[in-house]
Amino acid sequence: MTDHPVSRFGHVELEDMPADLKARIGAVAEKSGFVPNVFRALARRPAELRAFLDYHDALMESSEGLSKAERELVVVATSGANNCTYCVVAHGAILRVRTKDPEIADRVATNPYGVELSPRERAIVDLALLIAADSAALTEAELDDARLAGLSEDEIWDVGAITALFAMSNRLAHLTALRPNPEFFLMGRLPR
Repeated sequence: MTDHPVSRFGHVELEDMPADLKARIGAVAEKSGFVPNVFRALARRPAELRAFLDYHDALMESSEGLSKAERELVVVATSGANNCTYCVVAHGAILRVRTKDPEIADRVATNPYGVELSPRERAIVDLALLIAADSAALTEAELDDARLAGLSEDEIWDVGAITALFAMSNRLAHLTALRPNPEFFLMGRLPR
């Protein structure tokens, strides 16, 4: 395999992206201090990046239902189940920042069944893991467990939709051999 800094299929620098993507990704870069490699890799196919961003934002930026930390919990559990280093590292950083817990992402990604979580978080992680690993096995009993833990119908939908989006994202990361930005590794680990 050829050594590469971002993706085995190459990447596009922010300044070379179409104007709309440059503005959209530029806002992310300004907030975080760097351009996440996933955007640099997916920018090779601008129409697909736009569609990905639209669905990502619809699911991950919603202020209704699941909290933003709970949404990241779904991503980390899903990405851990799918052995996706990029997404575990990148979204693990966001989860650490949102929860102010420097250990939660590592624990969920590596031992999701053994990590101590609230009953609501446990229901979220268990549902995400089932959908990520064996969605055809999902029955009304698992949905009832999620309801008993306090998840609404819309929140259950969100867990499923986020899991599905990131299952796709995990597979693209594997295809491209996507490398995490070094900045992600330290985010949320040390007090600010």
